[in-house]
Amino acid sequence: MVDPSRTTQLQRLIKRVDGLIRRGTKASSRFTTLRLVIFLTGLGCIILFYKSGWYDLGNSAVAGFLMLFIAVAAYHNRLEHRIHRLRLWNQIKGAHIARTHRDWAHIPPRHSEAGPDHLYAKDLDLAGPHSLLHLLDTTVSDHGRERLASWLLIQPPPYDLWEKRQRLARELTNRQLFRDRLTLLARLAGEQEINGRRLETAIHHAVGFPRLHLILAVQTCLACSTLLLGMGALLGQLPGYWMFSFGAYALIYFMTDQGEHLLEHAVGLHHEMERLGTVLYHLERHTGPATSALTETCSPMMGHDAKPSLHVKQAARTLHAISVKANPLLHLGLNALCPWDLWFTKQLTHVQESIKDHLPTWLDCLAEVEAASALANFAYLHPEYVWPTPLSTTGRQDKTTALVQADRLGHPLLPINSRVANDVCLDGLGTVHLITGSNMSGKSTFLRTIGINLCLAQAGAPVCATAMTWSWSRLACCIRVDDSLDAGLSFFYAEVKRLKTLLDATHDLTKPPVLFLIDEIFKGTNNRERLIGSRAYIKALSTGHGFGLVSTHDLELTDLEKEIPSLINSHFQETVSAGALQFDYTLRPGPCPTTNALRIMELEGLPVPKKDTHNTMQEL
Repeated sequence: MVDPSRTTQLQRLIKRVDGLIRRGTKASSRFTTLRLVIFLTGLGCIILFYKSGWYDLGNSAVAGFLMLFIAVAAYHNRLEHRIHRLRLWNQIKGAHIARTHRDWAHIPPRHSEAGPDHLYAKDLDLAGPHSLLHLLDTTVSDHGRERLASWLLIQPPPYDLWEKRQRLARELTNRQLFRDRLTLLARLAGEQEINGRRLETAIHHAVGFPRLHLILAVQTCLACSTLLLGMGALLGQLPGYWMFSFGAYALIYFMTDQGEHLLEHAVGLHHEMERLGTVLYHLERHTGPATSALTETCSPMMGHDAKPSLHVKQAARTLHAISVKANPLLHLGLNALCPWDLWFTKQLTHVQESIKDHLPTWLDCLAEVEAASALANFAYLHPEYVWPTPLSTTGRQDKTTALVQADRLGHPLLPINSRVANDVCLDGLGTVHLITGSNMSGKSTFLRTIGINLCLAQAGAPVCATAMTWSWSRLACCIRVDDSLDAGLSFFYAEVKRLKTLLDATHDLTKPPVLFLIDEIFKGTNNRERLIGSRAYIKALSTGHGFGLVSTHDLELTDLEKEIPSLINSHFQETVSAGALQFDYTLRPGPCPTTNALRIMELEGLPVPKKDTHNTMQEL
């Protein structure tokens, strides 16, 4: 059972924060009224004093009411910021509850996809809506999202990398405040994820032009000369010589203006830099003792001469200054007074030079923390899940051992009230568990349950079980195969190609064994050819470098246990109660003794011979 204390704790916190938001909103309304009162009162007093000829008192009233209004407005703005922060905090906690209850509509959607030829992503619902990545993803950057996806989609990892991942995820499980603040700070700086690829492209894209420093010096001298000559002309001490220096200044400006080329590197990009600087500062502040996994993960970005957040914030300020080009009037006014663009172009070249070699490392460290934080959040929300134990704890990936053993293994994407757990024991190379059972009895879900939990285990996450031990395995599935009009593939041919790829994988002895999960083998062809092909294919699987499960409706295949010593028959079945089929989704040993296709057709109102239906149900 799910520990209800986690949900209760989150609901209690949301309720408390809702109370703070209500009180803050009422206070904000009072401050809005107060600002209006101060403005009207001040305006009335100032008009009265000036009309009465009390100019000194009027000037004092202007200064006094202006200072009071600014002070109240500043406090009001801080209050509004706190309210906004609390609302975002509640949204984060609400998303946690939605993840706990598999309330997909209230889990923030994130873009995730896998290639069409991936051997298990689509079969196990790892990407896309209502998928494992949809459930897990709490990352704040594109690098973090891709890193989390790679942990699930590129398996198995080297043992030392896996050990570091799980160690970091387990450490962050108990640091709930750190994880949630990372998300909160990123969202306070902007709703969109940090686009690390765009930042890297901009930082590595050269700006400026030859002799920039010389031109900047000339423009600075001309600007100062224009200012001095202009003041002399304004005071009547000099004729209008300032026009000559300003004319030369303007000519050089238009000759060196980079226009849109420089603008595209600044507008909007400074927001990305500000968000990155904020989250990097959060990492810098919360790295603990040198022995902690978080400190070890972040250590590559701490070897710079200054903290990464300082460099990134300097870059954000420079880009913000350049983005004034988006406001033509303000941009023209600033450049008329001083060589604004040239100065900040020079600053940008310095920023690029100082961080271009370090930015990929900073983004990589952040991505590692984000991905581990997502796994840690998953572990925190499901304290009943268990951290699995790899069969080899020495760092050596044994290529001859094949084992997946779990107690009370359940599907993590299903709500607790509809989830049925089963014990699993797949032991030995060449082992084939042949799963038979009626329609809707749970065969496909059982295969996906094993596969998705193995993905979690090899990613470094906890699994939906009470205990699990496994050996490093390569996953390969043939559960959800679609035809392709674009590629001109029929369903059967697409299935054959997938099964061929899977079988080829079992011939590679240099890698860990293949855990294959095959649902309704050769269901795209007729009964006779399906039986012949299935027998040959299962025999080939039993001699290859793999182990796994094959489900089928063909009860004739259960006789293969006489020919293949490593084949084990298991089944799911149903019962009939009050004229309806009922399923308990419990795995049982041996071949399935029942079928239910005709009964389902009859229950849905399709024409079925009564005699055939009766004979089929007699097996029950």
